[in-house]
Amino acid sequence: MKLLLAEDTADLNRVVTVMLQHSGFEVDSTFDGQEALERIQENGYDGIILDIMMPKRDGISVLTELRKQGNITPVLLLTAKAEVDDRVAGLDAGADDYLPKPFAMKELLARVKAMTRRRTRYNKDRMQYADFSLDAETLALSAENTVRLSLKEFELLQMLVIHAEKELPAEQLLGTVWAAEPDAGEDTLWLYVRYLQRKLQSVASEAVITGSRETGRVMLHGDNAEA
Repeated sequence: MKLLLAEDTADLNRVVTVMLQHSGFEVDSTFDGQEALERIQENGYDGIILDIMMPKRDGISVLTELRKQGNITPVLLLTAKAEVDDRVAGLDAGADDYLPKPFAMKELLARVKAMTRRRTRYNKDRMQYADFSLDAETLALSAENTVRLSLKEFELLQMLVIHAEKELPAEQLLGTVWAAEPDAGEDTLWLYVRYLQRKLQSVASEAVITGSRETGRVMLHGDNAEA
């Protein structure tokens, strides 16, 4: 598989590149956001790793431009900050995952492998529930309108569709969707629940996701539901 790495810190760029190459990936390395965007537009990649803070163009603006152009290549964002605002900005722009610095190389490799495996992990057929469809190939959520989901948003909504109209414990969702991320907690789950609630509204779906921290449960339901 072929990856693009955009990281302006030379030593970190070199170390990550060598590690990914030793793990069997072909890697194109860049050091600024503008060059990264040009490379992506010229070549096809199986995954993209973008540092948020880069010269010329930052990672968020590169990602925003890619999604605007219809590019659905999975993207992992690297950020020196761990605040919720940075995660939210990345997810808003269409990131599939994020990893705060400093990070362990083993964790980066695990995230990249999980991100690039997505097309082989999911059934290519559309899932249908109520008035919306969920496309496992493009990660598109469609009703009256269409919006692209991030990988984690897709995994969470897929779980809710499979178990539609059943209350799922937060622990079960965390243990399934974030199985490879033991440090993920309920803050992460409820952040993604809010994102999915907003995206269902944005495509004008009648389906709704309900749940609260108090009950510790989440449920997808809607009229004329067909799981």
